[in-house]
Amino acid sequence: MNGESLNIVEQKKAMLQNAMPEVFTDGKIDWEKLKATLGEELVFTNERYVLNWAGKAEAFKVLQSPTTATLVPDRLESINFDATENIFIEGENLEALKILQKSYFGKIKMIYIDPPYNTGNDSFIYPDRFAESKEDYLKRIGDKDEEGYLLKEGLFRKNSKDSGHYHSNWLSMMYPRLFLARNLLTEDGAIFISIDDNEMANLKLVLNEVFGEENWIGTIIWKNVTDNNPTRIATEHEYIVVYAKDIAKVFPTWKSSVSDAKDILIRKGKELIVQYKNDTELKNAYEKWYKANKQFLGQLDRYKYIDRGGIYTGSQSVHNPGREGYRYDVIHPVTRKPCKQPLMGYRFPEETMKGLLDEGRILFGDDENKIIEIKLYAEEFEDKLSSLIVLDGRLGSYDLRELFPEIKRVFDNPKPVQLLVQLFDFALKDGDIVLDFFAGSASTAQAIYELNKRDNANRKFIIVQLPEYVESESEAFKLGFKSISDIGCERIKRVIKRIAKETDREPTLDLGTKKVDIDLGFKYYRLTPSNFKIWRSAIDTPEELAKQLDAFIDPTKPSALEENMLYEILLKTGRDLNSRVEKLTCDSVEYYSVNSGEMVVMLSMITDSLMREIIGKRPQKVIALNKLFEGNDQLKTNTVLQMKDADIDFRTI
Repeated sequence: MNGESLNIVEQKKAMLQNAMPEVFTDGKIDWEKLKATLGEELVFTNERYVLNWAGKAEAFKVLQSPTTATLVPDRLESINFDATENIFIEGENLEALKILQKSYFGKIKMIYIDPPYNTGNDSFIYPDRFAESKEDYLKRIGDKDEEGYLLKEGLFRKNSKDSGHYHSNWLSMMYPRLFLARNLLTEDGAIFISIDDNEMANLKLVLNEVFGEENWIGTIIWKNVTDNNPTRIATEHEYIVVYAKDIAKVFPTWKSSVSDAKDILIRKGKELIVQYKNDTELKNAYEKWYKANKQFLGQLDRYKYIDRGGIYTGSQSVHNPGREGYRYDVIHPVTRKPCKQPLMGYRFPEETMKGLLDEGRILFGDDENKIIEIKLYAEEFEDKLSSLIVLDGRLGSYDLRELFPEIKRVFDNPKPVQLLVQLFDFALKDGDIVLDFFAGSASTAQAIYELNKRDNANRKFIIVQLPEYVESESEAFKLGFKSISDIGCERIKRVIKRIAKETDREPTLDLGTKKVDIDLGFKYYRLTPSNFKIWRSAIDTPEELAKQLDAFIDPTKPSALEENMLYEILLKTGRDLNSRVEKLTCDSVEYYSVNSGEMVVMLSMITDSLMREIIGKRPQKVIALNKLFEGNDQLKTNTVLQMKDADIDFRTI
């Protein structure tokens, strides 16, 4: 009850929507559709098949507007900063994607994202103020408190189903991010997106527009819950939609490392067979080894034990909903008594079962009371990703609870590490990069560490997460975790600590004499405004122009730190965040060499001897602050001429 009388207009609209849902768009009446539905003669201008929504033009503006923001390193939050190639970015993901365009264009093998599902309770950033200027938008995304955490007021808006732009708002949020994300993929790369029924249809349409309908690889159904008492059709699944950048170039390079793990399993079995002459001892030895290593075997976790006939699985019960012909006796080979039938009968008709028995493909229990199971050999597993994944959705919460035992509820609906390991194992090889720009609690990072630990590889991640406040009443907040990015960062640190402890104690997978040696670190970067003053083009008077010219004698902001300026220069010249940086000196003057002398950056001072040393190293590019030449025009002129003679690209900022 809201204390108001009946709203006649809303009642009539509800009746109309019930009778003719096709004439409504985003909860509003589309008058042209209504006229067409009622048979009135109507001419649709520029009629064609196209995806459109309120705010699409604004979404294009947001996409096309360049950013002046940058990423600055935080060494205190990082682990093994100078050696690691994993990257955690704290900041708004649209701006982060724009910043990454130059440095990572065409370098990301796989993108995985778990965006807001648009359930009606989601809060996210979208350009819903259709008259908003770029300056207002940038001011809004930089709306932080005194400690640097993003404020919900004015930044995150709840996209209620009562909104007239409910679907449009979600599409306006997703479109520019997907467009920029596609640029970052390698030619044989692909994007995997988790979604549910709320926006599944719209997601497919927008992906068809951004990636091309022909590049749709498939849709994975993730059966993640079981509803045994539904009030309507039970919702027991989510989706993972997969698109390639260029489908013709994807599949020749994709091959699951299941085959590698399978080879390890078979080799280990052969070693044990040679070592143990007694079948019971063989079984016990294999089960002990399997128990210690099964978490690293990925899709091979079905295998139960090995005997002299091969490697078997004990996970598939042989039963079938008791149709006629599926109930019969199966004689136990040892006791010679009929085995206890499954409650709903056997899985196969009697003729099929007879063939499996003749082939020795049925695994019996110790006596006739144990449920018998089908035997599968390792060679029967193909290197492919199934379109159906059955995995308990609660495992994601269990993963976090294991790492944060002090918090009962850490994060809502995190993705299970085991699910992501399956996806990454299929799409990523040694040295590949995965990007997740809706990182949440950093499940992606943990999955990469676990997968690398399993097979001693060096897959890398870049994850992006807003410093969005957690609720002040939550246990996480009371224990000091103020934002979602805080939780994700701490999760990564705890995973690293655990794996480091495990790998110091013993090899994670029996690979012979080689111990696991993986990248257990990450670089932490924060999204910030530029370290350099931004030239304002909208100047009305000569006095304002003179004032701006005077200010740009030194283009650096007073608060700018040297290392922060260095990394901004790296990004804006197309160098990635893992560029090798060396601090060198010449006559006590410091300068930076990037990627073994490919580029040199001077930020503190320049002298004749320093200039000669740098020219002697023959870098491709040299960048210096313009203020270093202040009061010495002759030095600048000589530097420009000598750099040109040495065929070095010399620039000043």
